[in-house]
Amino acid sequence: MTGHVFTIAGGKGGVGKTTTAVNVGVALQEAGHDVAVVDADLGMANLAAMLDVEYDHSLHEVLAEDATVSDTLTEAPGDITVVPGEQSLEAFADADPAKLNKVIRTLINAYDAVLIDTGAGLSHEATVPLGLADSVVLVTTPDSVAIGDANKTGDLAARVDGEVIGSILTRATDPKDIDAVAAEIQHDLLAVIPDDPEATRREPHVLNAPDSPAATAYRRLAASLEGVLRGEAAKAVVAEETDWFPTEDDGDEDTDEEDESGGVFGIFNR
Repeated sequence: MTGHVFTIAGGKGGVGKTTTAVNVGVALQEAGHDVAVVDADLGMANLAAMLDVEYDHSLHEVLAEDATVSDTLTEAPGDITVVPGEQSLEAFADADPAKLNKVIRTLINAYDAVLIDTGAGLSHEATVPLGLADSVVLVTTPDSVAIGDANKTGDLAARVDGEVIGSILTRATDPKDIDAVAAEIQHDLLAVIPDDPEATRREPHVLNAPDSPAATAYRRLAASLEGVLRGEAAKAVVAEETDWFPTEDDGDEDTDEEDESGGVFGIFNR
């Protein structure tokens, strides 16, 4: 039995694709699955830097036929395996995105789940992972440009026979964000990740801020994707997550108490 390939995609940069891939990957690993995360953002690779891991060989070298897939496998926090990319222009110029197919086919023979972190835009290098995926997950923020780019990415995935199983809203600050995005996004929302000051800047949140609302959201999303590994349809966990937003009564609390809470996400109902 081969592993399942999830491509984490979204046309706009900075929406949280890498953060999503890392946190979902660690959560799936915690649940007992062998997980590999591939940094396929060939132009702006940042997975190794985000996780503060050192590596001997990169995905770029494999795509340039200067290394093997096994050379790149690197241990990362949470016991996941990562295939890191390089940040140099020389490495980018030498890498052939078409050879990513061989990399992924090699990994699915060794791992239960392979998560591909993609770059921004609608370039050839961003298109290849869409066609390699068993399941495409779109990532957007409440920003209208990000939503539009996610929709374009979904359209592109359909053209290369990629199956989009749903969308993820990141950096949500208000329940209204959910309604606004749901009205514009073409694929159903699977999960909402709050813009959460309780989560540390150091990744992954599920390890370094395990009780934070963001970490909880990623674990719920991973549990939904576990169902996909079993051949089930992805289940939305949006309704459960809205309790992380402050209520109107919370907004009437004493101002000093709000200041001490560390901001709006310090006063979640739990």
